[in-house]
Amino acid sequence: MSSAPESALPITLVRHGETEWNAKSVVQGQDDTARLNDKGRGQAQLVAESFLDMDFDLIISSDLARARETASIIGEVLSLPLEIDPLLRERSFGVLETGPSSTLTSAVTGISKGILVDPDARPDEGESFRDVVRRADIFLDRVDEEWSTKRLLVVTHGGTIRALRASASATPLEGLIWDTVDNCSVWTIQSLLAP
Repeated sequence: MSSAPESALPITLVRHGETEWNAKSVVQGQDDTARLNDKGRGQAQLVAESFLDMDFDLIISSDLARARETASIIGEVLSLPLEIDPLLRERSFGVLETGPSSTLTSAVTGISKGILVDPDARPDEGESFRDVVRRADIFLDRVDEEWSTKRLLVVTHGGTIRALRASASATPLEGLIWDTVDNCSVWTIQSLLAP
C-alpha cells in the first residue's frame, strides 16, 4: 500500500467515535457543533483497550471536538501525551454543513458509485478532495520532520483518513476506490521517509 521504505515507522489512524450527527445523517465537515454520543464514547474506549499491548509514543488529533474527545479517551487509557493539529480536520463541505447527508451528491463530492471520479469537485465555500490530500501531504511532511522516530496514533476523520492513505501511497486520485471508514475503525500507513 505504501511507497515508503520498509524501515519507515507505521502510523496508526483512527476515525473519531460516533456523534449524534453521524447517527442522524447530518453533514459535519468542519462544523464543530456535534459531540460524541454514548455509542461513540464506548467505541473510543474499546479501541483504546485494543491498543493496550501496542507501544505508541504520541497521539495527534484533529482540532475538531469529536476527534479531540476520542483522542482524550484513548490517551487516558494509554497514558499518552496529546498533540492537536488542524491539518487533520475533516474536509470542509462549506454551505452543506449542518444539512442532511443526502445533499452530498457526486456533483459536489466527486464520488460516484464508490469511486472518486472528480477529485476537484467541491461544494460552495468548501474543499475538494484534492485540497484535503494537499493538507495530508503537509501533515506527513511534518511527521517526517518532527516525529520520524515516534510511533504515532492519529485520531482524525473519514475523509482525512482516505486522504492520508492516498498521500502515503502516492495513489492517483482519479479512480480512487472510496472505502467505507467506520467510526473508530483503525487503519495503518507508512510515513513517507525512513527515520
